[in-house]
Amino acid sequence: MAKARHITLPAGFVAAAARCGLKTRDQEDMAIIAATDMAVPTAMVTTTNQVVGATVRWDRRILPRGYGRCRAVVVNAGNANTCNGKHGDRDAATMAKLTANCLGCEAEQVLVCSTGVIGQPLDMNKVRAGIVAAAGMLSTYEDAAVARAILTTDTHTKSAVATGRIAGKAVTVAGIAKGSGMIAPSLATMLGFITTDARCSPVALGRALRSASANSFNAISVDGDRSTSDTVVLLASGAAGNTNITGGTPLEKFTKLLQGVCAELAEAIVRDGEGATKLLRIKVRGARSDQEAMAAAKTIAESPLVKCAAHGGDPNWGRILAAAGRSNAKVDQDKASCKIGGLTVMRRGASCPFDRRAAQVHMAGQTVQIELDLHLGRGSYTVLTCDLSRDYVTINAEYHT
Repeated sequence: MAKARHITLPAGFVAAAARCGLKTRDQEDMAIIAATDMAVPTAMVTTTNQVVGATVRWDRRILPRGYGRCRAVVVNAGNANTCNGKHGDRDAATMAKLTANCLGCEAEQVLVCSTGVIGQPLDMNKVRAGIVAAAGMLSTYEDAAVARAILTTDTHTKSAVATGRIAGKAVTVAGIAKGSGMIAPSLATMLGFITTDARCSPVALGRALRSASANSFNAISVDGDRSTSDTVVLLASGAAGNTNITGGTPLEKFTKLLQGVCAELAEAIVRDGEGATKLLRIKVRGARSDQEAMAAAKTIAESPLVKCAAHGGDPNWGRILAAAGRSNAKVDQDKASCKIGGLTVMRRGASCPFDRRAAQVHMAGQTVQIELDLHLGRGSYTVLTCDLSRDYVTINAEYHT
């Protein structure tokens, strides 16, 4: 049986993973994704948390504008290499140098990502062994192992692929991601790695990734916590042979493909939220602007009361309106209305007759639709989140920090 492919499906990339013992369970925890021959156009977005990992600092140093050219990315799970001082910075640089030595390129052409426990030094003996082992297995047949290697509290791997035609050439975009808890990203998500065979300038690639992230990775929340290591990396091999994408219609088409992959990965992260039993799709419309709609939607999505009500199947619209009211968005309760599963449960800030049983049945499903109309303008925004269960508390009460 052929092995599943995703991250190396676009031509021009190889990948591999190895076990080096950074994770507490017996599973791959070191991975390398690399362009086959040389440094290629690369784009990156990272966390806006003021506390960041050493790997984020390294990546920002080699791609200060968020785009440029890189050969590879090396990633470990089980240790975030965050808050380890100058020692952590040296370890991040060493990871890049070790990978570069294996690939025959410069260390400044290697991005580094780490995820896991904060505040513990990396065991560099294990790291060295893991990088050498992964580099020795680089191929187009290890995609599944790579997707496993980046996981922490995730219950399963996450991947997505999209194909289309740009300037008469077939183009493929493929990605993998990890994320389950500490999810409320801004500019990126926990860890995401995307490859494409499209030929695209670094500047255009950066524009595409920022645009695609805005309504995908930036529009999800599991618990309202923003990670110290959030990073998404996009590498473009150019093997599709299309005319170089710099802007205009070709960039719009490419961004649409990329958006599809990012959106699928983002939804997979929310559905795999720690302890989650259902996904909540929260849409705020009728705001004075898209920015105000986003503020209201994110506040609702991160309300523990709303999330607990969803877990219990309670169509408690009062919690939804109250959460919106404490956001930075303008809210006039006498104009607002709310729907759950298409059923109007509140109109002009007051309860109205609705089929409570039908609403409860809808909320018992795997996807809950909530729509709040502020009736103040044309702004709209949708955020994905999940319910808050006892298991979330258990997972994080027992997570070693």
